[in-house]
Amino acid sequence: KDVTDFESRRHLAMMMFPEVKEDYEELHEMLIDRSQILSESFEYIARADPESLHAGLFMEFKNEEATGPGVLREWFFLVCQAIFNPENALFVPCSNDRRRFFPNPASRVDPLHLEYFRFAGRVIALALMHKVQVGVVFDRVFFRQLAGLHISLEDIREADPCLYSSCKKILEMDAEFIDSDVLGLTFVREVEELGSRRLVELRDGGKNIVVNSKNRQEYVNLLIRDRFVTSTSEQVDHFSQGFGHILSNSRLQKFFFQSLELEDFDWMLYGSESPICVEDWKAHTEYNGYTENDPQITWFWEIIREMSAEERNTLLFFWTSLKHLPVEGFRGLASPLYIYKSSEPHGRLPSSHTCFYRLCFPPYPSKAEMQKRLIVITQEHVGCSFGTW
Repeated sequence: KDVTDFESRRHLAMMMFPEVKEDYEELHEMLIDRSQILSESFEYIARADPESLHAGLFMEFKNEEATGPGVLREWFFLVCQAIFNPENALFVPCSNDRRRFFPNPASRVDPLHLEYFRFAGRVIALALMHKVQVGVVFDRVFFRQLAGLHISLEDIREADPCLYSSCKKILEMDAEFIDSDVLGLTFVREVEELGSRRLVELRDGGKNIVVNSKNRQEYVNLLIRDRFVTSTSEQVDHFSQGFGHILSNSRLQKFFFQSLELEDFDWMLYGSESPICVEDWKAHTEYNGYTENDPQITWFWEIIREMSAEERNTLLFFWTSLKHLPVEGFRGLASPLYIYKSSEPHGRLPSSHTCFYRLCFPPYPSKAEMQKRLIVITQEHVGCSFGTW
């Protein structure tokens, strides 16, 4: 990190992916029912030959006309929301930062859970390959496991603040106090899974080994290892396999993660956490049929400045099918955004061509009229599932 910056580390990591092919004859085609997005996406992605996924993806939702890159971006976002939804028992969020996830030790409640982890690895790698920000990030422990690195006490701070605090206290306690066995600790860990509790020995004969000042560091190390490595090793292995399937060479999987800092990976996968900057948005927007000085364009930017952060995000999604911008903001997008003048009657709502980042609306006669139409678009249930080729 001392001699490289984010751009160079990202460039190195992205070189490990094959180039996305745009040849429509070679694309891996998917037709998915929104109401079955996780199970149907699993069938298309998990069962596919990895080589066919290298060719690129063509995505359609059942009973919807829209196709193209905009729909693909929306699918990536929605399928990742489903994969990381705690109700699906694959991943659990960190208690201190619920955007961050690590594998659920109890995921075996689903007999197909390991296949789903391999599928999740493929989806995350494909999202990175297609440069789509999906709104989730990994916990430090999970990231370090994928890089094949040792897990230390400091690494678990976000994933399990209570265990972190307890271990810290044990290591800092007065030696005489801990040797007096007041804590009554032995080399075991109590595990609660699917409503039942059981004791796991951290080493052979662990229930008969008392924790003292001489072995407490070993106890903490074994406790962390059992909680975060042993309990999820199969899940991490299968995720790694799936991720490696998408790289140019699957043996690069660990090196991919070793070449990045956790913060780099956050930026690549999640995108920018900064609120949308209206001036940046405006600077990267071009016009067709309108000019920058037309009253409709002046009103448009005035209305956006008056919107809440939530409303801006929803409008951006309607316009581009992007929930999250790249870390560089609008300049990180593949092309500028466009506003097109349409010949629709004034009573019509704006429309979008998400693939080409186009927003189209007629020359509304007043700011109030335009605002009324844009407010409809910024309602969450309206601002999604729009978009045509």
